[in-house]
Amino acid sequence: MTRSGVIAGVLAALVVSGAVAIFAVVWRPAIAAVDPAQQTFANDLVKRGRALAAIGNCSNCHTAPGAKDFAGAVAVPTPFGTVFSSNITPDAETGIGKWSEAAFRRAMRDGVDREGRHLYPTFPYDHFTNVSDEDDRALYAYLMTRQPVQAAVPANRLSFPFDQRPLIAGWKLLFLRSETYHPDSSKSPEWNRGAYLVEGLAHCGACHTPRNALGAERASASFSGGDVDNWRAYAINARSPSPVPWDADALFSYLRDGWHPDHGTARGPMAQVVANLASVDPDDVRAIATYMADVFGPPATDRRHDAKTVLAEVKPMADRTSETNKAGASIYASACASCHESGRALPYGGINLALSTAISSPDPRNLANIVLSGVSPREGERSPIMPGFAGSMNDDQVVALVTYLRARFSNQGAWTGVDQVVAAARRTQTAQLRMPAVPRQPPAAPAQRDKP
Repeated sequence: MTRSGVIAGVLAALVVSGAVAIFAVVWRPAIAAVDPAQQTFANDLVKRGRALAAIGNCSNCHTAPGAKDFAGAVAVPTPFGTVFSSNITPDAETGIGKWSEAAFRRAMRDGVDREGRHLYPTFPYDHFTNVSDEDDRALYAYLMTRQPVQAAVPANRLSFPFDQRPLIAGWKLLFLRSETYHPDSSKSPEWNRGAYLVEGLAHCGACHTPRNALGAERASASFSGGDVDNWRAYAINARSPSPVPWDADALFSYLRDGWHPDHGTARGPMAQVVANLASVDPDDVRAIATYMADVFGPPATDRRHDAKTVLAEVKPMADRTSETNKAGASIYASACASCHESGRALPYGGINLALSTAISSPDPRNLANIVLSGVSPREGERSPIMPGFAGSMNDDQVVALVTYLRARFSNQGAWTGVDQVVAAARRTQTAQLRMPAVPRQPPAAPAQRDKP
């Protein structure tokens, strides 16, 4: 054989080897379909799955406004385009009715659907890989006993080449690490339970951790804050902007009730999280709070103060700030002070704004969103309530108010670009108001045995 023939043979072998390697990385076999009508599940297993689905916030990611539960089609914006969540009802044609438990577990662990297609990591299987077989089984039982909903999901709107699913296999090689949670024998059972939930099903880091250029969580900046639906998911570690340091008791109260007098009220996506946690075993919520308090760590020496100290520090700024921003001071006096300085208990009194994380945050988005949309009460509970001012204040007035609140109630520097932030918040709220005002369907009767 000539030298050129040898070289050609080697190149051909390399090409074939490369193709085989790529195929091995990308290809996943389909898993045989099952008949949903033949599936039955124990009541206790379904009940446990319901609680786990609440911890995982499944309904909010898989239930579009005005649509039936778990029917999917929730738009998830990403830097690469829009991904729509899947229909996870047991409908045989458009949902997961033909999925076996093995297919469900593969989706949770490996991000691959029953047909063998790679799932986009907007479905946080990089966290769900830590979920145990027993909990996957309970979740599967719960979802397969929901009312089937025949509802096709819109096609994803992704730019090339991100619309090519085989590329996700490469993303997984770079960023997906299986079973990253390991119990710590030096910690309490409660701490370990919390770690298991936070790092797994609750996937807290999916919102509260910044992402790199390829959309993966930056492991070196875990829990340092992220962006979700035009809201800022605050840092929930030592970099927290909260004026008063968090502890386990405050976290437990906040996660159960949606507010805490030293920290403020859960709004935006976090309000959905705490609404789900309200139905969860308090021991699990306490475990999450215990673990996260450890993640926060002890406050820095210059932050070892309580609410009383914080209030004393910001009080002298009132007169000076009112003089430099008379428009903002006037709006605050007429629209806000009667609640926030009344000293009345909830729901008629407001939090002292010097304790508000939204005002002390490096980012004004959350405060702008709250001013525009207000705070809705939780049905049947004594909870915070605040009217939205989108209809009674123009953008210039909101900017003046937000700027005043920052200067008056925090020791942090002035925000920049507040006018652009307020305009963006207004656009987002307007778009949400244009969504179909169809009442959310109540949970439907189960298709199988379910008497929890």
